[in-house]
Amino acid sequence: MATISDPPSDSFRLSQLIYDTRYRSMTIQVVAFILIMSGLVWLANNTVQNLSALGKDFDFGFLFNRAGYDINQRLIEYSNDSTHGRAAIVGILNTLLVAFLGCIMATILGVFAGVLRLSKNWIVARLMSVYVEGFRNIPLLLWIIVIFAVMTESTPQPRDFRGPDAEASMILFDSVAVTNRGIFIPAPVWGPNSGILIAVFLLSLVAIWAFRRYARKRQEATGDILPVFWVSMALFFVPAVLFYFILGRPVSLNYPELGGFNFTGGIQLRNSLIALWFALSLYTGAFIAEIVRAGILSVSRGQTEASYALGLRPNRTMNLVILPQALRVIIPPLISQYLNLTKNSSLAIAVGYMDVRSTLGGITINQTGRELEGMLLLGLFYLATSLIISGLMNIYNNSVKLKER
Repeated sequence: MATISDPPSDSFRLSQLIYDTRYRSMTIQVVAFILIMSGLVWLANNTVQNLSALGKDFDFGFLFNRAGYDINQRLIEYSNDSTHGRAAIVGILNTLLVAFLGCIMATILGVFAGVLRLSKNWIVARLMSVYVEGFRNIPLLLWIIVIFAVMTESTPQPRDFRGPDAEASMILFDSVAVTNRGIFIPAPVWGPNSGILIAVFLLSLVAIWAFRRYARKRQEATGDILPVFWVSMALFFVPAVLFYFILGRPVSLNYPELGGFNFTGGIQLRNSLIALWFALSLYTGAFIAEIVRAGILSVSRGQTEASYALGLRPNRTMNLVILPQALRVIIPPLISQYLNLTKNSSLAIAVGYMDVRSTLGGITINQTGRELEGMLLLGLFYLATSLIISGLMNIYNNSVKLKER
């Protein structure tokens, strides 16, 4: 009687790590990882030895020493008695402020310019072409300096606002002053119950998001189009205004007033911030315009003609048919433009805007002599910021891309 037994299983042999294609790639990756880490360890050890030979050590204790210098534009309390660490935080916040404002303004400019460049109106299309080509082909540094010079030289001095026959006057119901030292705007004064008002405003934003999500799902399911814009406007303004009066006007405004040689009160937006903000926005907006134009052109013209045949107007065709499909082409390069804008903000040193490059990467390094530690922290900040922006935009990209079955 014959019996059939299972074939013997192959036992693992070390030679398979080299000759077996199932394990060879893993072997190569492990060897490459070990070599890279060994190189980094050797580089770090060599750097520490060289610093020791120069009488230096690798220490971040300088962050707790007194800074001794002033920062003109800041979002948190700071004085020259504060530490270098706090000066670095002020610079980081200034960098994030100009990057945030620049990304918003560049997106608005880029979308409008990209759409209008495809306009059938010859003048409008050519004007957008001049804007795109003009800003895209001239270095950003020149635009920063030009806008800063215009803001400084073409605006009145604070003393021009003085007297009955003043040469200059405030705008927007005497609440905003545009001077050669910057723009002064009213500052909010937070009183009792202002926290409740802020909570109501945040809840309104959540309600707007929920309603827009509901409207989109209902449109996909039934085809009914809800008045999203007007409902969003009502949710944005009505609850906040009602609670503002119900809570007894908890938020007031501190208006700028001319006193001495300059305006006092309010919030001062320095010309360096405005010049950097405008230049970054206009420069990056030109690139975004080309990205938007390419995304729109990537959508088949037949879909536009089909939507017109169904009776959709051009604006609804753009919002409901073209832009949703163009976003899958627009968003990936848009992420790169946001990263470029954030990193280009380091050119702020040209107009004296105190960003993280000027504080941590400039004055702090010059005063402490900790160039290696300072540059390491500066690089880590830009790396972390870029990764966060990329991560958030990738999440948004996954939420709007076409879902295939």
